[in-house]
Amino acid sequence: MGTANNIANTLGIAEVTVQNLIRGWKTARCVNVDAGVAKGPWGSQYFVEGFGIGLFAEAMHRIESGKIDELPDSGRSEHIMNGVLALLKKQLRDGRSVKMTVRLDGKDVSGDYVLLEALNICFIGPNLYLVPHADISDGFLDVVFVTRRERAKLGRYLTERLKRKKSRSRSKLTTRKGRHLQVEWESSPIHLDDKHWPREKDRVPVRSNAIDIKIHPGALVFLVPKTRKPIPTQS
Repeated sequence: MGTANNIANTLGIAEVTVQNLIRGWKTARCVNVDAGVAKGPWGSQYFVEGFGIGLFAEAMHRIESGKIDELPDSGRSEHIMNGVLALLKKQLRDGRSVKMTVRLDGKDVSGDYVLLEALNICFIGPNLYLVPHADISDGFLDVVFVTRRERAKLGRYLTERLKRKKSRSRSKLTTRKGRHLQVEWESSPIHLDDKHWPREKDRVPVRSNAIDIKIHPGALVFLVPKTRKPIPTQS
């Protein structure tokens, strides 16, 4: 019922009507889906899609703060998502990397990243299909890292998405699996699913931000009707 329907796309039910979803509940199978929990300056927050710092979080912050007017107001999901993709491409060209101290399951993977996304499902934002083979119930996060050197790869993927081409650039992005992610950085917004932080009312006087993320295996249960379509293999 939303704009991008990332969870429904991951489950393969985005094209099933609400009426048919309801009719299929009696014979539907239960699908367990992991949930993430992020602890930070705001407290503790659960998420289903993902947590991120960098490019996408910066774009969300600008959109929600009303700092841009480039997005179309036609109301059509396709137009809105294309507008976000174009904004991401522009920001990638003009934007900056964020210096982060990062540990994944105790291993130091710190660096300067244009984008860091800890995903629980296949998609994020405007149907960015960053982790095609993500397992929604394996008890792991799929963490995507894009350094300044890899900026061109992400740029090619965004171009392919806008042109509706099958993407090969996406598969070249650095991805690692883990159960416990710790991140510390300064002066950059983050997002949890479709919410960004900090908002103006949430700003806190701290020199740096530290977030601790863990996965809760099988925390959610979805009813998936037998009429569902297979999960897509290309964006």
